[in-house]
Amino acid sequence: MCVPPLIGITAGNDPSHPDLYVLRWDYVRSVELTGGVPVVLAPAGAALHPALLTRLDGLVLTGGLDVSPAFYGASPHPALTPAIAERDEFELKLVREALVADLPLLAICRGQQLLNVALGGTLIQDLPSLVGTAVSHDDLARPRIAIAHRVVVAPGSTLRSLLGTDEVEVNSFHHQAVGALGHGLVATAFAPDGVVEGVELPSARFVVGVQWHPEAFWKEGRFASLFRALVRAAEARTVDANVSPSSF
Repeated sequence: MCVPPLIGITAGNDPSHPDLYVLRWDYVRSVELTGGVPVVLAPAGAALHPALLTRLDGLVLTGGLDVSPAFYGASPHPALTPAIAERDEFELKLVREALVADLPLLAICRGQQLLNVALGGTLIQDLPSLVGTAVSHDDLARPRIAIAHRVVVAPGSTLRSLLGTDEVEVNSFHHQAVGALGHGLVATAFAPDGVVEGVELPSARFVVGVQWHPEAFWKEGRFASLFRALVRAAEARTVDANVSPSSF
């Protein structure tokens, strides 16, 4: 009997409720519906226990608050939202160790930005003031599945093969974006104003980032292929390593 892979999903923080970790349940449903077993990862004490990654088969980096510019050598912009150092430190360690372990990884919104920082890249700290774009990237009043703008996907990219098209319509809830690309990352999707909407790491088994929120569409399955590819890559990794999928 095939044991489904364990997929770690990072939890975030809500400054208005400092005693709680937060995670939208649509991330969990997206993993479940594509064959993975979700495991919620809380950044307790920013510690990264050596045993953690040995018990996971894949990883989802979720959305949330801004990444502190201290981690990419920049001064904070006035529009910066409260950064949670505990989460930043935990996830940066998590990503770097996951890349060393060749753990399949899907990075979403803030997750794409953090992946870029983990690989030595920078961020545009505030699109409205620094880019002046007319594209609506950050309207928090809109429904989660409301379409904000289109995205053009690069031919020959992993993202293009997963989506099956060179242009998609997406939701959008961010005021920051990828700046200078991190080491080895390739930009594979763009908004009409040139903002990076997708990245991948060709040297890795499976490392894909998107700036929109595909998990919000779990009921209609519009972007289920992204989560399905993560789960399949996690399964393939266990086969290649000649080990059973991880378990607690």
